[in-house]
Amino acid sequence: MYKICRTLQLEQKEFVPSTQLLRSGTAVGSLLREAEFGQTKADFINRMNIALNEANETAYWLDLLNDTGFHNETTYLPIKSACDELIKMMVKSLKTLRNEK
Repeated sequence: MYKICRTLQLEQKEFVPSTQLLRSGTAVGSLLREAEFGQTKADFINRMNIALNEANETAYWLDLLNDTGFHNETTYLPIKSACDELIKMMVKSLKTLRNEK
């Protein structure tokens, strides 16, 4: 994520969406790391929910950058696919956690 955002900023002089992409994209990893050490199940679920929201925002910024021509398909598709897969995994994990007794 960092390399893509840096390239957007240095080579294409695109600053606003790339900064937002970097912020939301790195927040996902940070929140998932925090969730690992949640003090309670509710704390874990809360942090996972926030990470899911950040991942969804990341997907938005990726789509926006692609739709405005700042990404080429070679760059965009693998990252977008990984982001979508991560979102699916978090949704499934949260559903499982909520259904546990």
